[in-house]
Amino acid sequence: MEMQLAKGNEAQAMGAIDAGCLLYFGYPIKPQNEIPEYLSKHLPRLGGQFILAESEVASINMLLGASAAEVRAMTSSSRPGISLMQEGISYMAGSELPAVIVNMSRSGPGLGSIAPSQGDYFQATRGGGHGDYRVIVLAPSSVQEMHDLTLKAFDLADTYRNPVLMLGDSLIGQMKEPMVRKRLRKRKAVPKPWALTGAKGRKPNILKSLYLSDAELTRHNWKLHEKYQRVREKEVLFETKAMEGAQMVVVAFGSISRIVKTAMDMAVDEGLKVGLFRPITLFPFPQEALNSLSRYIKAFLTVELNTGQMVEDVKLSVECDAWVYFYGRPPGSIPTPEEILGEIKKYYPA
Repeated sequence: MEMQLAKGNEAQAMGAIDAGCLLYFGYPIKPQNEIPEYLSKHLPRLGGQFILAESEVASINMLLGASAAEVRAMTSSSRPGISLMQEGISYMAGSELPAVIVNMSRSGPGLGSIAPSQGDYFQATRGGGHGDYRVIVLAPSSVQEMHDLTLKAFDLADTYRNPVLMLGDSLIGQMKEPMVRKRLRKRKAVPKPWALTGAKGRKPNILKSLYLSDAELTRHNWKLHEKYQRVREKEVLFETKAMEGAQMVVVAFGSISRIVKTAMDMAVDEGLKVGLFRPITLFPFPQEALNSLSRYIKAFLTVELNTGQMVEDVKLSVECDAWVYFYGRPPGSIPTPEEILGEIKKYYPA
C-alpha cells in the first residue's frame, strides 16, 4: 500500500486499473477529463487499450461490444454525454452486460456550467433510458472512495451482469486528498460462460435485448426484476454518524455530505443532537435503514445540490408520522456550513 496525493478523477482511473479494467472508451468533456487523460497514459503500458471515441454514442456502444466479449471495460462522461449514452445503457441492461459508467456531473439542465451539482439523481436512480430496468448507482464522497468504490463497481457489475454507474461531480472529481492505493496482485478473472468468445466446441451464446415470441419479453423483464430485488437485499451501503440520542437526522450524499458533516459538528457544539445518514448506494436506496431510524427519530432534513430529488426517496422510506424537510441549492454555488446549520436550527424539534 502507498499513500499519495491525488485528484478524485485520478483516483477513479487508478481504481479502474486496479480492478483489472483493460479497455476504456470515451469522449472529452469537463469536469472529468483527468480520467481519460490518466488512462490514456497508463492503460497501454499495462496491456490495455485507450480509445478516444468520436462521440458518447460511440463510446457506449464500444463498451457494449467489449463487455459482450467478456472484457472489463469502462467509459466516463458528464451530464450531457451521459444523456447521449442512455439508449446504449438500456440495451446493456436488457442484454445483461456488465460495465462501469462514470458520471462526473456538471450543472444544468442543458449545458449549464461545470459547477458541482446533484441534479442527475433522477436520471441515475430511475434507469435514465427507455424500458423497465435499473443500474446500480454508487455515490462516493471522498477521493479514497473514488478509488475504493470503483473497485467495488467492477465486481458488482460482473456479479449481477448489469451496468454500474458511479455518480460524482466536479467537487469530488477535481479536489485533491491523500489516498491509499492498494497494490493488488493480479485479480482472478471472473468466469463468464455467457460471453461471445467464439463457439468452437460449444453451442453459440446469444446476447440480446429483443424478445418477440409470445410472453418471452414478459419472462425476461420479471427475471430482471428479480435480479434488482436481490441487489436491494444484498448490496445496500450507507454511512451513519452521531445517531445515538439524535433528535434530528440530516440525509445527504456525495459532495454535499462533506459540508453537512462540518455543519453537524457546529450543531453539536451548540448542544443540538443531530445525526448524519449518508446513502452510498443510491440504487439500491437504503430504504429499510431509514425506516428503522424513523421509528424513534421524527425529524429529517435532506440536503442536496439541486431543487429536490433524493428527498422523494427519503419521504417514501420513513414512517408516515416523520417530518421530512428539504434544503436545496441549485447549481451555481455551494452552501456554507453556517447556512446548513441555520436550516438545522430552523427545523430542529422543540
